[in-house]
Amino acid sequence: MSKMECQSDGLDPARAAAFQVALGQAENITRGSDLPPFFHQLYFWTPLPPSALGRDGHPKVGGGLIPDLGLPRRMWAGGRLAFDHPLKAGIEAEKRSVLERADRKVGRTGPLGFVVLRHEIWQGGVRCLTEWQDLVYREDPAPDAPRPVAPDARSDETDRRDVAFSSTLLFRYSALTFNGHRIHYDLDYAKDVEGYTGLVVHGPLLAQHLMLMAEDVMGPLETFSFRASSPLMHFETATLCRNGNDLWVRGADGRQCMSAVAKIKADL
Repeated sequence: MSKMECQSDGLDPARAAAFQVALGQAENITRGSDLPPFFHQLYFWTPLPPSALGRDGHPKVGGGLIPDLGLPRRMWAGGRLAFDHPLKAGIEAEKRSVLERADRKVGRTGPLGFVVLRHEIWQGGVRCLTEWQDLVYREDPAPDAPRPVAPDARSDETDRRDVAFSSTLLFRYSALTFNGHRIHYDLDYAKDVEGYTGLVVHGPLLAQHLMLMAEDVMGPLETFSFRASSPLMHFETATLCRNGNDLWVRGADGRQCMSAVAKIKADL
């Protein structure tokens, strides 16, 4: 049987309300409120001392669920979620996490590590949601390596919203989610070590925007899956797009940064 890690959290309403403010929304979450989809990312922190962190600010691999695959760069490539019941703010909940997969393969750009984590969040004896996280590990880029070519995004959206991501928003999201990954707040590290052109907008933050848009336009979510295809920098404006069950994030240059599929609850 796979090793399981369990964490408890009281789901402090103030943290969710602070995130609403950071997103420019009305602050209306109090104890007992239904949390919006994906707001569980704000909870279940795992504070570790500096000695237990890697060079990128993330916890070192090899000591918990994720094995050391010998690859330094970590990326959240995508994920899938199944929503059974809304989480209630201010009510104790438990997160149960297991490692489903950890493989190392060789791709066109060199060795790659693929990790899949499954998380279940329970509240009041009921499973409220299940989340699968797809993580990719890779080597540092060579200085003369060509940049990957991003796919072109669709332009047939029926709904669209333009969003901007300041360095302040990235800092606030990192703080609220206790995410120490330096690519989101350390510009020198992001550019000089990991080869980006700016601070990287969190993949989960893009997915969060798409989920909020999907729920607003379509209704309560039953499932949601997303896949990152190109990093978005903090100085870029992006467009959130929807057509039917398909959603995507388009960069100002027309490239696809993320694609997603949403399904709403059939009984509503």
